[in-house]
Parts: sequence; structure tokens; C-alpha cells
Amino acid sequence: MKIGIIGFGGMANWHRETIAEIEGLEVAGIYDVKEERREFAKECNLHVYNSIEELLGDPGIDLVLVATPNDLHKPIAIQAMRAGKPVVSEKPVTLSSSDLQEMMDVSEETGVYLTVHQNRRWDEDFLTIQKILDENKLGEVFRIESRVHGSRGIPGDWRQEKEHGGGMVLDWGVHLLDQILMMMKDVKLKRVFASVTNVTNQLVDDGFTAILTFENKVEVLVEVGTSNFISLPRWYVLGQDGTAIIKDWDLSGEIVCAAGVNEKDVVPVRTAAGLTKTMAPRREDTIHRYELPIVKSDIRDFYRNVMAVIEKKEESKIQLPEVMRVMKLMEAIFESARFNQVLDFE
Repeated sequence: MKIGIIGFGGMANWHRETIAEIEGLEVAGIYDVKEERREFAKECNLHVYNSIEELLGDPGIDLVLVATPNDLHKPIAIQAMRAGKPVVSEKPVTLSSSDLQEMMDVSEETGVYLTVHQNRRWDEDFLTIQKILDENKLGEVFRIESRVHGSRGIPGDWRQEKEHGGGMVLDWGVHLLDQILMMMKDVKLKRVFASVTNVTNQLVDDGFTAILTFENKVEVLVEVGTSNFISLPRWYVLGQDGTAIIKDWDLSGEIVCAAGVNEKDVVPVRTAAGLTKTMAPRREDTIHRYELPIVKSDIRDFYRNVMAVIEKKEESKIQLPEVMRVMKLMEAIFESARFNQVLDFE
């Protein structure tokens, strides 16, 4: 199959490099409004189309990747679907649930496949936490914390501009929230409370914290920060029988569980203000430490699935109702932060 790329920035070049490693898929060419990106494409030995219309009119193109700024995903995706081209849209698929509904309606009307590059469903840290939950390694889980922290603010491009869909909720939140909703696929999200930050940028959110309460009583904290010079753990999961931590992208961390030994002789911790047994560390003989059950993955499986869907061999791994649920949750986060209110969600 041959894919045409509309918008050839940094992420689109990542797609090009990834596609080069996938048997049966190749880049037919690109279109970008910027001359320097068109020249870079030529340096990569790619065909450069003179317009979106020329690209969509090429009968040799089997599918289209839309990797433009966020506000352009919707009109270009609709244009491509009406031209009969299956579409992979970069995330977020668009800026609102009403826009997404329009795109879904066109996909249904034309019968043309639309999907979204929710690539962090293949992140090994996420898959490892999912395995820990699936195998009940911590007992009944009551809290999940998911974070990404940086210290350089927002990248100095369109991601700083609200009209183009900038900000961290739409940039990173769309990934972390999608991961959590996949973990809680069959559980209703009852309440949402959120705040956003504007430390380095006054036009768009440069970070946010969301507290999500699910029907099964699990509380989830999702946080993105861009002014954090000491990063907190990527994942921190609490269960009745143990705790799991993944510290960073290198998958360092561990699982610590109770060993079932009755700890009668707790040695108090002496603090400046007095003694505490409650917060004293456990003796090593009362706990078990386990290595993380690392789950390996292959991000190229995203495109392998896209090709199989087009060939009518598989179901899409990214379902649009799942994408809609994430979009509505992002809208709820903005609304909760704006009015400083807890919102009912589902």
C-alpha cells in the first residue's frame, strides 16, 4: 500500500521513518505548505505534490496521513474521505466532540475508514501497568496515578497557539486519558475535577491535573507538567495488598506487596516532633519485592492493523467511540478547570 502524507513536520517524519520499516507499506509522497519542509522531503527522496488536491487525486495512493496542526485535521480528513481515501489522523483527531461527530458522520456516509494515531496504546509502561492490573498483583486497586513531567515549557511552535489546538490537555492529555479509559473500558467515569496551569504560557494550558472517580470507586490522578525540574513517577498504583511504581520511560520500578506476616514489633520512627508507628517503614521480612512484568510491544503494529482493516481482514484497534469518549473527557477537564467545579460525567 502507498500512503500520502499531508503536513510534513517532525511527527510526520517520524511516521516516514517508521513506515520505512513496515513490509507492504511505503510513502507515495507528501504535501506541506512550507517550502523548507518540501525541500526536506525531496532530500528524503520523496515525491512532493503541489497541492492537497493533487495528492488526493492520485489514484496510486491507498490511504492518507493527516499530520498538520490540530485545527486542520477535520477539514482535511473530511476532504480526503470524500475523495475516497482512508484516513489516519494524528491526535487529537480534532478540537471538539461536535467536530469529531461530523468526521464520524462523513466516514459512515462515505463508507471510508477513519482512524486516529493513538500510538501510546503501544507504550510499554502502559502495557506493563495494564498487565499488573489484569493479573491482580496488587489486590483490589483503589488509586492510579499517571504523570508526565518536563521542565522546558511548551514547544515554540503552533502548540503555543489556542486557535491551532495548542496546550497540554490536547497534546499529552489525549494520550494519558486514552490510556486510563482503555484500562477502565467497561467502567463508567462518574466524576471529573481538574485544574490547569499557565506558568510558562498565558495563551494555552502548559499543564493540568485531573482527578477522575470511576463507578468502581477507583480514583485516578492524571497530571501533565512542563515546569517540573524534579519529575514524579510516571506510574504509581495502590492496591490493598501492594504498590507498583514505574519511575520513568526506562521502565525502572518495582512491585512491593505484603508478605502476610503479622508485624507485631513495629519500631517507631523518631521525628523532631515525636514518635510514629503508623508511618514507620515495614520490615523486609513482612514484604515481597518483585520485578515489573515488562510487556514488550511494536509500534509498527498500528499501521499493520490499519492495512488489515483496509483489506477487511481485522477490526480497527482504535475505535471512534473510544476516541469520542476521550474528546468529551478533555472538554470536561476544560470546563471543570474554568468553573472550579466537580462535574458529573457518565
